[in-house]
Amino acid sequence: MPQLEVDGALLTYDDEGPRDGDGVPLVFVHGWTANRHRWDHQMEHFSAKCRVVRLDLRGHGESSGAGARTIEELARDVVALLDHLGIDRCVLIGHSMGGMIAQTVALAHPERIERLVLVCSIGRMTYSRGRALLMAVSTLVPFKLFVAANIRRAFAPGHPREEIRRHIRASAATPREVVMTCYAAMRAFDVLDRAGEVRVPVLLVHGYHDIQLPVKQMLRMAKAYPDAEVRIVDAGHELPLEKPAELTAILDRFVTGAAPDRPGSLTA
Repeated sequence: MPQLEVDGALLTYDDEGPRDGDGVPLVFVHGWTANRHRWDHQMEHFSAKCRVVRLDLRGHGESSGAGARTIEELARDVVALLDHLGIDRCVLIGHSMGGMIAQTVALAHPERIERLVLVCSIGRMTYSRGRALLMAVSTLVPFKLFVAANIRRAFAPGHPREEIRRHIRASAATPREVVMTCYAAMRAFDVLDRAGEVRVPVLLVHGYHDIQLPVKQMLRMAKAYPDAEVRIVDAGHELPLEKPAELTAILDRFVTGAAPDRPGSLTA
């Protein structure tokens, strides 16, 4: 279990797969209160044929460190890991807050991005009425209740309750200071007006039932990217957990540049 020290944090990461392939490495970044195992299905699939890297963000999973106060701080951690691993250029893939981090890296270091993938993510944080209410009462309710309410909302209706409870327990294990600090960092995130600066192909994959970051917010961002492909899947915000195989297939076609084959999804 390799680790890298960056600004007082020990970042745990995985670096797997062959180094002698023709393609650039794939780098996966998880979201708020999650960890690198959000990408287990993709890691198993892609590491058989190319180099794949994923990390636990500071304060999450098996990484130490206080919560980042800005998305830019988390983006610097990702760049530090790329430098440490000698990765000059990659396909950067982020889920939710991880997508915010990925966009920030792409804007700060465009020369290092081959392609960009944003899974259930947006370019400007705008809270729905329900999410705004949760934020307003976050300091008045027990921490675990606050986390549980957010995680339950993240899954599409009908998702198995025991799996949701398991992920609630995992998210609640993230230190309160990390959870709330990163929440505030997301609240301040806004790169929507700069999306046009990203000149590489961008894939936006979103859950149709996502009420955390609704589809209409993502579509607003998609219009701003010069070279964007949109895929909408029958899932909620936790698409990597809800539809892992479908997400992997979508990513595989995008990464390899294969002609799209899109049963069960919409293209915009």
